[in-house]
Amino acid sequence: MSAGGQNLEPEIAHILSIDVVCYSKFLVNEQIAVLDDLKRIVRETRCSSTAEANGRLIRIPTGDGMVLLFFRSPEEPLQCAVEIAEALKDHPQIKVRMGAHSGPINKIEDVNDRPNVAGAGVNVAQRVLDCGDADHILLSKRLADDLVEYGHWRPHLHDLGPCLVKHGLSVHLVNFYNESVGNSQRPQKLQQAEALAEENLKPTTSLRRRIGFVTLAGAIVLLAVLGFAWWRTLQSPNPETIPSKSVAVLPFQNLSDDPKNAFFAEGMQDEILTHLNKVADLKVISRTSVMKYRDNDSLDLRRISNDLGVRYFLEGSVQRSGARVRVSARLVDGLNGAQLSAADYDRDLADVFKIQTEIAERIVSALAAKFTPEEKAAMETRPTSDLAAYELYVRAKSMITRVAFESSGLENLLEAAQLLQEAVTRDPSFYFAYCQLAWAHDQIYFYGLDRTAARLAQARAALDAATRLHPDFGETHLAAAVHAYYGYRDYDRARAELAQAERQLPNDPYPTLLVGYIDRRQGRWKSSTEHFKRALQLDPRNLVILKQLAHNFDAEHRYDNMRSVLDRALAIVPDDPALQVQRAAIEFDEHGNTAPMQTAIETALQKDAASGPLIADQWFSLALCKSDAAEASRALAVMRPNGAYEDGVPFPKSWCEGMIARLRGDEAAARTAFNQAREEVTQMTKAQPNFAEGLSALGMIEAALGEKEQAIIDGKRAVELLPATRDAIVGTLVLRNLTTIYAWTGEKDAALRELEAIVSRPSYLSYGMLMHHPYWAPLRNDPGFQKIVASLAPSA
Repeated sequence: MSAGGQNLEPEIAHILSIDVVCYSKFLVNEQIAVLDDLKRIVRETRCSSTAEANGRLIRIPTGDGMVLLFFRSPEEPLQCAVEIAEALKDHPQIKVRMGAHSGPINKIEDVNDRPNVAGAGVNVAQRVLDCGDADHILLSKRLADDLVEYGHWRPHLHDLGPCLVKHGLSVHLVNFYNESVGNSQRPQKLQQAEALAEENLKPTTSLRRRIGFVTLAGAIVLLAVLGFAWWRTLQSPNPETIPSKSVAVLPFQNLSDDPKNAFFAEGMQDEILTHLNKVADLKVISRTSVMKYRDNDSLDLRRISNDLGVRYFLEGSVQRSGARVRVSARLVDGLNGAQLSAADYDRDLADVFKIQTEIAERIVSALAAKFTPEEKAAMETRPTSDLAAYELYVRAKSMITRVAFESSGLENLLEAAQLLQEAVTRDPSFYFAYCQLAWAHDQIYFYGLDRTAARLAQARAALDAATRLHPDFGETHLAAAVHAYYGYRDYDRARAELAQAERQLPNDPYPTLLVGYIDRRQGRWKSSTEHFKRALQLDPRNLVILKQLAHNFDAEHRYDNMRSVLDRALAIVPDDPALQVQRAAIEFDEHGNTAPMQTAIETALQKDAASGPLIADQWFSLALCKSDAAEASRALAVMRPNGAYEDGVPFPKSWCEGMIARLRGDEAAARTAFNQAREEVTQMTKAQPNFAEGLSALGMIEAALGEKEQAIIDGKRAVELLPATRDAIVGTLVLRNLTTIYAWTGEKDAALRELEAIVSRPSYLSYGMLMHHPYWAPLRNDPGFQKIVASLAPSA
């Protein structure tokens, strides 16, 4: 006890400070009403009410706001801030700013003998608050460092650097915002300080003149020195920009006599990664980004460190002989080549899973990473006791991974699903195999390889099996999110599952990638792009992520950004024909120039005729835009048997034949082909009456046959089933098809109305497509259409 009788023993509190912006401008009665509303909102938040019910909350009034002190978890003040910000959306007249910090406080009594608090923790929280503007949720770096360990907070914490506060002190600020709450703008206080500092650094005119003469004298020498230094910088990673607890697990070499054991070496790498992915204190690069380094005996670790943004590398080899396995592993510093750890394991084959766990634990220990009991328990989970089932699983997972690495990878999904089914048949308790099996079935369904209810039921059955085995594992939540999104477009359910997955799989890029997918479907393009960029930080050489980022820039007509991303992708797989054609298509979309795309197609075919099916859809579309029936026939000859898919809308090959016949002017052949197409798509829509994409294609076919009323009915029904507000990608494409139906059936006003709505937001409808594709031929001479085209022109 202090001399005054108060208990000044400090304790750590997690503090949220809140005040009302422009409070003094309210009238007195308005001030009272605003504070009453704010107090009610705070008390009704789940976080605040739970802490109060448990006796672990202190509320202190501050005149124009309040301070909340939590004592259980550093998450509480930020969670409460988010809940308050969400509730305030219904009270636009109340603008607040919030600051959060963790630090020491003392419980005291004020002059009226009421409970109060004092101490550095409260002071810092108040100073953090003082740096913010309306809607800001600012954190001290001290608190942010604790929260960055949680996967669901990490993507939304944005470092602002130090800010000068009272008495010449400074606090290091971190800004929290996501797509729903917070203020992404840099605080005015920081902007003003930076502007003043920049102004103070500017020399006077005379001084600038003197500096100019001196500088000019040594410029040539200086440039030469700096040029050399810059070149050296490119050769060497900067240790200050690379996290110290970061690691990439390189592909293990297969030293076995049997080349089939390469799958076994891949499994060693993959399982170690699976263990490390669960450790929140590490940054772990995903497997897809290190696949390039497989079978490479002369690796430049310094350059790879720069490419991947990691400090350490695990290298290893696997030699399997009969019932024995020999594994060598060493952990190397990519900056200086120093070896931190090395071990050799010569054991029975049955011990392979124990070896994987020991290697992962050795890495965590060598990098001095924090290791929770839950993370350790997850590491020690044995995937299966059946080595044959394990080999099937490893082979299948390798195929699924190649979907992210090769344009031809989709076809591997069917075989992967078969291998995984064999694995779980051998071992019905093989949890990880069930997760991958559910994922494979969901992708087969989503990408149109098998769009039947039976395929979706197979995915559900595999997910149910995984859930029965481990309902709380991160992989279960991730598989459930994939199923909700790919199978049902149930975005809310998928987001809820992803929030759980991100907590338990902090180094897996896929939860963040999937949030980006959902954001895009819901029309949140900016947020989608940010999530793709964050996923790239964990998987910087993943072609799927790079392609998705390029698709976003394409829809937003940010063609320079798109070029940059595709160039980055082509640096990884320079011979990928689909990527080459996609890169060349930018010139067509932006300027209407067909030549680069045509050249890319011809080059790809000359290099490898087998690339035809991979580029057939783009090739066919370009031929239509050029009104080249012969070229369209060449593309159709190599097209996949199920025809052309435009973002999920199925057009059978007979539709393509009809379009070619119409180009040739052979109307009889066109009608024959379109009637065949109608018969095929009608069967599909009978089996799946709520399949909006199928109805959309049917409406297009009916419009091509001149059946106006039925075409409009089916086109409208497709839009009702899948509006753009539910799916900004396919929903917009379905709306585009309705617009085409209107154009083809003489409803020009309706066509122009819908077309104007489409181009007013991000879409894949480009200047080149409107200028050249036959879909828009009936509108070309209309002034309204020409005005819309002009809005997408390069100079617009």
